[in-house]
Amino acid sequence: MDVTIRAARPGDIPGMSDLLTGLFSIEADFSPDVEKQVRGLSVLVGAPPGRSCVLVAERGGAVIGMATVQTLISTAEGGRVGMVEDVIVDPEFRSRGIGTRLLNGIAAWSERTGLKRLQLLADRDNIPALDFYASRNWSSTRLICLRRRC
Repeated sequence: MDVTIRAARPGDIPGMSDLLTGLFSIEADFSPDVEKQVRGLSVLVGAPPGRSCVLVAERGGAVIGMATVQTLISTAEGGRVGMVEDVIVDPEFRSRGIGTRLLNGIAAWSERTGLKRLQLLADRDNIPALDFYASRNWSSTRLICLRRRC
């Protein structure tokens, strides 16, 4: 299958927003909101180099997958780390190696950028996603995620 993994461009945002709508519809902590998704994606795609990486999987001019990573500073690591978010592949194209290629692209960018660690959050009830990450050497930690709206 002819799929290209590449850096996202502003014109990809509608397709990426469609993917996020699918993702957020199955996650208990989030709800789809196209306006918010477009706003967030616009910030990520337009961020200064080294701040974030947004990759898309493209087939025939259509966005069929995406992955993002944003940088943070970790006092535990003494430097920059990455928070991977929004890894999603259109259900029609899953189990064809596209998600792995997206994660590998994020990992390569992280190494080139000098990040010390990658981390991600996944819905505890999304067993297919958890199995996917585990099979690619991602491991769970003893930490739990807490949040507070500002």
